[in-house]
Amino acid sequence: MRNYLLAAGLASVLALAGCGSGEKTEAPKSADATPAAAGATPDEANGGTITGKVAFEGTAPSMKTLDMSATAYCDKAHQGKPVKSEEVVVNSNGTLKNAFVWIKSGLPDKNWQVPTTAVTIDQVGCMYNPHVIGVMTGQNIDIKTSDQTNHNIHPMPQGNQEWNETQPPGSPDKEKSFARQEVMIPVKCNIHPWMRSYIGVVGHPFFAVTGDDGTYTIKGLPPGTYTIEVWHEKYGTQDQTVTVGAKESKTQDFSIKG
Repeated sequence: MRNYLLAAGLASVLALAGCGSGEKTEAPKSADATPAAAGATPDEANGGTITGKVAFEGTAPSMKTLDMSATAYCDKAHQGKPVKSEEVVVNSNGTLKNAFVWIKSGLPDKNWQVPTTAVTIDQVGCMYNPHVIGVMTGQNIDIKTSDQTNHNIHPMPQGNQEWNETQPPGSPDKEKSFARQEVMIPVKCNIHPWMRSYIGVVGHPFFAVTGDDGTYTIKGLPPGTYTIEVWHEKYGTQDQTVTVGAKESKTQDFSIKG
């Protein structure tokens, strides 16, 4: 019996050796081993450009003075100077600050490359700075605090994951991102109820936020016809249609009535 088992074992070894002497067959590669394709980027040299301004019509509303007396640090941070709500900021040239402008539809179906640079929100003087930002889906948001008091960052999305975290003085920055497109996501501080900001999350890089001159520029657009939208926290949204060709510049202004 023992000799029989030895013989059988020897036969198995020889059979395996014979199989190994032939052509090698590689194991199939898993999907994870396939390099991810690089996303598309705006072709600013050959693409189209849309520029414009967001004008304000009417009398600028008087914004309320924020009462920060509940937190001594916040109250002292502005050295007795009144701080106004940033809900409506009309620039000296009659335009609106903090308007979010983005390409709502018309882009080709592409996987757009997510920037590796984070967009920063700082908490300074118990205010969010800037008041409005735009990021791509998956792009990091670097949340800082320059204040010597506790803050609480609480985005309130409808289509993304909600989170609510405290940031004490001197604590490390918080790195966050949102996975899905959403225009816009309001942000509040549960400790200081006057603190508000907004985040526009877009699945492509074609967006802008108006600043102190109320203008915007969107570069590198593929030739096409687009719906371009402006959003403002008080005045809602407004759409326009614009067609732009290769290396062509178009002006598309918006006018918002107060």
